[in-house]
Amino acid sequence: MNIDDELEKAIQQKEQGSARRPRRDAPTPKRNLGLLIGLIVIAVVVLALLPFTFKGSAVWATTVDQLVSEPDLKGRRVRVEGILVKGSLMKRDSPCEYRFQLRTNEATVQVRYPQCVIPDSLQDRPEADITVTAEGTLGQDNVFVASQVLAKCPSKYEQKDGKTISSHQSSSR
Repeated sequence: MNIDDELEKAIQQKEQGSARRPRRDAPTPKRNLGLLIGLIVIAVVVLALLPFTFKGSAVWATTVDQLVSEPDLKGRRVRVEGILVKGSLMKRDSPCEYRFQLRTNEATVQVRYPQCVIPDSLQDRPEADITVTAEGTLGQDNVFVASQVLAKCPSKYEQKDGKTISSHQSSSR
């Protein structure tokens, strides 16, 4: 038996096998209606649960002057951004916490961060303004209790004689 005969035999067997398979019946309208109702129920349940999923994760972002001027923000979870007031960063050992002040324009707020570790970039530097973002709640005593603190990394650009130069330029001098 040569290869052509084997190929012809395989094709005939394939055709006979496909002829024996039963055809599927088209879905009935009753079956389609059940599927449609099931999908609608699932969609309604997902849409009903959606607002509850994100309720706790919503955080209002603001600046220090807006936080101080809006009494509605007291007790509400807020993300506040401001400049670290120079000389205000203090560590307390018992209980372990950090305290500092943030300012935007003329408004300042006292921040209490009840953690033993702060970001490395949160340092009291007299030569640079450190931008700090703190997330937490403003209490009735106007002290902001932060659960998370982020400080922007110092810029790779340096101030020299009022001009901004890159670190590449300064290293070549």
